[in-house]
Amino acid sequence: MREALALARKGLGRTSPNPAVGAVVVAGGELVGSGFHEAFGGPHAEVNALGAAGERARGATLYVTLEPCKHFGKTPPCTEAILRSGVSRVVFGVRDPNPEAAGGGALLREKGLEVEEFPLGAELRSFYAYFYKHVRRSQSFVVAKWGMTADGRLATRTGDSRWVTCEESRARARLLRAESDAVIVGVGTVLRDDPRLTARTGDGREPMRVVVDSNLRTPPGSELFTVAGGQVIMACAESAPAQAEDALRARGAEIMRLSAPGGRVDICALFDRLHERGRLRLLVEGGSTLLGAIFDARRVDEAYVFIAPKVVGGRQAPGAVSGRGVTRMADALALGDVSWEPIGSDMLLRGRLGTWDWMD
Repeated sequence: MREALALARKGLGRTSPNPAVGAVVVAGGELVGSGFHEAFGGPHAEVNALGAAGERARGATLYVTLEPCKHFGKTPPCTEAILRSGVSRVVFGVRDPNPEAAGGGALLREKGLEVEEFPLGAELRSFYAYFYKHVRRSQSFVVAKWGMTADGRLATRTGDSRWVTCEESRARARLLRAESDAVIVGVGTVLRDDPRLTARTGDGREPMRVVVDSNLRTPPGSELFTVAGGQVIMACAESAPAQAEDALRARGAEIMRLSAPGGRVDICALFDRLHERGRLRLLVEGGSTLLGAIFDARRVDEAYVFIAPKVVGGRQAPGAVSGRGVTRMADALALGDVSWEPIGSDMLLRGRLGTWDWMD
């Protein structure tokens, strides 16, 4: 199942609004076929794995991370391919929360196959949280990510931020981009760092790049427009200047005008608009103003914090998260299911926020 999950991860950033799924076929203790859902509208993981196994699938066991579908969508039901393959046993990791697609396990049992549901472990629960939230809450899953020094600074008092974290952490951050449907930053980050926001993982996955820029201050000559990558969207206020819009459109950007109470783009409205466009996994990278806004709105589902063993000091050095914040420590947002992972010279703190009640 872990091998199937590793394959499923390769589909993140490719399959939305469908879930990423991985599958392996095992016969006589030997892996004889594997596959994953490689792109929206393409063959599902089970079909690819069974196709790789060929005749060796007969009498074998199929392990798949998500319950096989039994409905016609962009492709025929996976249950039909499973029945044709001749496998005798199917083990799936998580029940499909989509009522239209669910029930494949029961159908296969009715047809005489041995079917087992794998216990919902922490890895699978975390992996499919984004899809469960999409189905049960009609909302995108939001990951907040930032890199900071040991004293919680994103940059020095002069604004220098290259580089806060080590190369290994930055490579991991690029992988997070590749696994996301959209990466979102504030205009302050663009003006200060002039980032490309590309994944550059070598497998062709590039997320949509979104800049929250209420007044369209992003320079048309920004690196965003000079490198190949995902589509660039400028999320701005309805009152943003038309002349700036024309200049950014000429560089290939799409302008998304949204409500902006107090002059700032409504971040929840942006998330809802991206969800309507099938962007289920959103990665918010900062800076501190944008991170503060999404924490104040209680729209963060998971946080990735890369902590470098450095101290920069300085009262004017920017902190990681601004916004309104809380007035009492007792009201601080607490991370759950916390894990720590050494990455190069840094540490990665990862934890979830909120109840995740859509997983119940």
